[in-house]
Amino acid sequence: MAEAAAQTVLDRISQGHLECPICCCRFTDPKMLDCLHSFCLKCLEEMMSKQKSEAEKITCPVCRRETQVPDGVLQSLSSSFFLISLVDEINKQEKLLGKSLTTSATCKSCDEGHEAVSRCLDCMANICKKCQEAHQFLKYTKDHRIIPAEELDKSRVLPADLSKSVAPKCRKHIDQSLCFYCGSCDILICSMCAATEHRTADHKYTAIYDAITSFRESVDDILQKFDKSKRQFASNEDSITHARKRLQKNLAQARRDIYAKAEAEIAKIRNKAKRLTEKVDEIGQEKDSEYEKALMHNRDQMERADQIVTAVNDLMRQADDFELLELKPKVMHNLEFQKELKCEPAKVNMAFIGVKCQNVVSNTALGELLLKEKWKLKKTFGKEGMGDGQFQWANGVACFNNGNIALTDTTQKRLSLFTSTGCYKTSIARGTDCRELEAPSRVAVTQDDLLFVTDQKKVKVFDTELKFVREFTPSVDDAEGLSKSDLRGIALDKQRVALLDKGRKVISVHNLDGSLIANTSINMVGYHIAMSSTGRMVFTTYEKNSLLCVNFKGNEVFNVMPLINGKSAKPTGVLCDDDGSIYVALHSFKLGSAEVHHYDSNGAFMATVAQGLYNPLGMAFTPAGDVVVADKHSVKIFERM
Repeated sequence: MAEAAAQTVLDRISQGHLECPICCCRFTDPKMLDCLHSFCLKCLEEMMSKQKSEAEKITCPVCRRETQVPDGVLQSLSSSFFLISLVDEINKQEKLLGKSLTTSATCKSCDEGHEAVSRCLDCMANICKKCQEAHQFLKYTKDHRIIPAEELDKSRVLPADLSKSVAPKCRKHIDQSLCFYCGSCDILICSMCAATEHRTADHKYTAIYDAITSFRESVDDILQKFDKSKRQFASNEDSITHARKRLQKNLAQARRDIYAKAEAEIAKIRNKAKRLTEKVDEIGQEKDSEYEKALMHNRDQMERADQIVTAVNDLMRQADDFELLELKPKVMHNLEFQKELKCEPAKVNMAFIGVKCQNVVSNTALGELLLKEKWKLKKTFGKEGMGDGQFQWANGVACFNNGNIALTDTTQKRLSLFTSTGCYKTSIARGTDCRELEAPSRVAVTQDDLLFVTDQKKVKVFDTELKFVREFTPSVDDAEGLSKSDLRGIALDKQRVALLDKGRKVISVHNLDGSLIANTSINMVGYHIAMSSTGRMVFTTYEKNSLLCVNFKGNEVFNVMPLINGKSAKPTGVLCDDDGSIYVALHSFKLGSAEVHHYDSNGAFMATVAQGLYNPLGMAFTPAGDVVVADKHSVKIFERM
């Protein structure tokens, strides 16, 4: 049973790691290409023979990278000694298990199926008598070490060990062992090579042990960089995913905006068309009425004329001469109407009416595509003072899901609540209830609308109406009193709260119930902190003019020095978006010229969000994605255009 299990393991190793990707059989004389992929020499020769070009290159069938073949001879490629050793080890173990493979006693260098009489330690392959003679004749194999098969069978030393125990010989000085490595030429050399061809100052060679030690250290260093890059790629993947989701969201919103604008413009055009049509109808009715009056007038005139003419004609036929002369005055009076007949003209010009329409759509574009993020000031509220809705030092700010804004004033030691439009609602201050507030500093809101407030040594929690819920103390002061807790910055994600303790120079991460998750000592600790969706903490140091990012183990990710107009600026409030991008409030050395900048998740500057702020401190996002800034004596809300 044990032998069967061992054989199964050997078969799996062979199938998974020791089979040529071309022939899918166990490697025979494997050669390694520049891309580090290995193939049987025979498979490479067959593949190269089918190439149409005569170029001394071969393309890897796995990764398609090209490898230069010296003089077009594949035999000169580097042998994959590691694979050769593994194949021999598997063969050896299979022999020990009593299951010799039918190919183990045959020659590996030809297709004749001759019995192997010896073994080449350089090729790590069994060879027949004819191949042995060819080995000793060919230029590239005449220096290979060959031992009889009987000697190998009697030895209990594994082939891998045997190959390592014999120092390789120099191909130019066959009696000399390779003992140096020339770093300038990247080749192994013997002492004779070192004394002749590699003796000049431009050849830097070292002992093989020192060379391999240095090589391993270099490889380890590069592999560590690969690992760091891998972690960076993993982190960036989250940022890209968030940014992609934001793109889809913005695309959908842009489509809705375009449709809404089009509908609004269409409605305006239809309204204008309606008013113009009404004007046309009004003018048409006025003109048609005049035509109607003219027709009626002319018809009345003709009707009376017809009546007079009919009456006179009847009288002239029926009356005698005496009656006619007697009625002459009346007849002539009626006939006088002929002089009064006046026909209203047709007034053809009045019949014209037309419309000269303007090209409303093509003259002006429906809108402009904005490919870079732009912001504008949406709302400002508050002013300097001590009353309700007034500020002495507006500092921390946070937004509830309904849009209401919570804000601290560190000078008045007050926590206030405002509507989304800036209308004052309520506030609590020091002295109203000693259990509730002492000196509120920064604030943050959970997804469940719980307001967390840093209050000296404690974190206090309130509801949406500023009613006290609970509190917890993150740390205890040192017994000697050398390091007192002074909680400043606070940030929240779905499950955690990060606290910046400026007094103890510590960033601590807690569960939402206050239980400690981790503590990290930070020398350059400031006043404001944010938590990124990429699993990082970003904080600012006003004194050191730095924007820093660390992971939850305290390892620094980046350290950026923000600039305003090319000059160093002092960062205060910091905010992280869903895609990991960072927003920072920056102070110049002049009040009224502060700014808010946008950085990507790796600390690279993206854009300026706002300029001309007085003294910005805390910042927060509204549910709609607007940025709220506590600007000392006021609160400013900026929206994306």
